[in-house]
Amino acid sequence: MADIKDPENTIIIELQDGPVTIELLPDVAPQHCARMKELARAGAYDNVCFHRVIDGFMAQTGDVANGNMENNFNIRAAGTGGSDHPNVPAEFSKLPHSRGTIGAARSANPDSANSQFFINFKDNDFLNGQYTVYGRVIEGMEHVDNIARGEPPMNPDRMISMKVAADA
Repeated sequence: MADIKDPENTIIIELQDGPVTIELLPDVAPQHCARMKELARAGAYDNVCFHRVIDGFMAQTGDVANGNMENNFNIRAAGTGGSDHPNVPAEFSKLPHSRGTIGAARSANPDSANSQFFINFKDNDFLNGQYTVYGRVIEGMEHVDNIARGEPPMNPDRMISMKVAADA
């Protein structure tokens, strides 16, 4: 079991291989952390696929508008949507995009993050200062490493559920 210091700022993602525990960093990116908790509590991330998974780079998910379609033919739309909430402005910091960190996915506009996020498979220093880091995997990174690769994957892995640890 992960050493959870702050259950209100800890996310547990259930994957097919097991749980992934994420420590959120509200002191670094409060708006991004609040959005993830809000959507997790609403069940919006449940059954959402990992639609862009690049070996040696990262696994992206969180398209709550398009990512929970059961028909994999429709998975090509995943990655184009977000939530019904307004976009979140960039909260850049000096934290590096190291292995296991959570980054906010967005368009070319730095203030376009919404619900999508990615988990870095390795240190991706070229992203530093350009994408918001707002959490880090503290347990279960081996399950993240097993996520099916592809853009999109032929048979994408899904987040079975996402919960705030305080609610579990």
